[in-house]
Amino acid sequence: MQTTFPRLMLDHAQARPDAAALREKSYGIWQTTSWSQLATLVRQLACGFAEAGMKRDDHVVVVGDNRPRLYASMLAVQSLGGVPIPLYQDAASPEFVFPIQNAEVAFAVVENQEQVDKLLEIRTQCPSLRCIWFDDPRGLRKYDEPGLQALDLLIEAGAARAQRDAGFFDAEVAKVKPQDVAAMFFTSGTTGNPKGVVHTHFSLLDRAAAGQVFDKLTAREEVLAYMPLAWIGQNIFSYAQWLACGYIVNCPESAATVTIDLKEVGPTYYFAPPR
Repeated sequence: MQTTFPRLMLDHAQARPDAAALREKSYGIWQTTSWSQLATLVRQLACGFAEAGMKRDDHVVVVGDNRPRLYASMLAVQSLGGVPIPLYQDAASPEFVFPIQNAEVAFAVVENQEQVDKLLEIRTQCPSLRCIWFDDPRGLRKYDEPGLQALDLLIEAGAARAQRDAGFFDAEVAKVKPQDVAAMFFTSGTTGNPKGVVHTHFSLLDRAAAGQVFDKLTAREEVLAYMPLAWIGQNIFSYAQWLACGYIVNCPESAATVTIDLKEVGPTYYFAPPR
C-alpha cells in the first residue's frame, strides 16, 4: 500500500467526515470521535508538538491503555515524520530505561499519573527525555516538574499554531513517504536487552492490506482494542488495519470491563494472541 498513516486518516476525514472513527467508554458511556474530529485533533497535536520543538526522525514513547488521544498522538508524531515507540503500560519503571536510552527518546506521551510517576522515577537515567505530556490530569495538579505538561495545553498551543500557519500541517504530511520509518517496537528481551524493531509505513500497511483482503474487511467492522498497544499484533489490528479499512475501533473503559464492553460492542472482527 503506497501511502502513509496520516494520509489515510485525512482521506477518511474527507470521504466520510461524520462517520465514527473511534469510541471510548468513559464512566459507562460510549463517546464517539468522528473522522473529521480526529483529523482536527491530530492537526492540533502535530502543530503543538512542532511548537515544542519536535522534528523529523525524533523518537516519542507512548505509554498507556488504548485511548483515542494516544492514537491521535501517534498519528500526529507520524505526520511530522517522527517515530512513535509504544511501550507496555504495565511495565515497571526500570523496564523503560533501556528503550528510552537506546532510542534516544526526547518526548513522551502518557495516559495518566501512573505512567508519569514511572517516567519521573527514571528521568535522571534518561537525559535525552525533555518533555512528558499526560492525557488524564487526575492526581497531577500539584506536579511541577520541568517539561511535564497536560496534553490539553499542548492541544491549545497547537490550535493557535494551526490558525497562524494553516498550511503547515498539510505540508508536513506531504513530506512523509511510505518508505519512512513509522514506528519502533521493542522485543520482550527475554534473552538479553530488548531490541528495537523498526517498521516503515509501507511494511505495516502492506500487511494490514493483506489481512484486509484475506478477511474481506470493510469500513463497517467493529473491533475492540483490548490488547497492549506496544504489541505489534495489536498495532496491526487496531491501528494499521483501522486506517487501511476505516472501521471503528472501540476502546474499553478498563481491563476490568473488557468482558462487559465486548458484549456491548459485539465486534464483527476479533483478534487474539494464541494461548
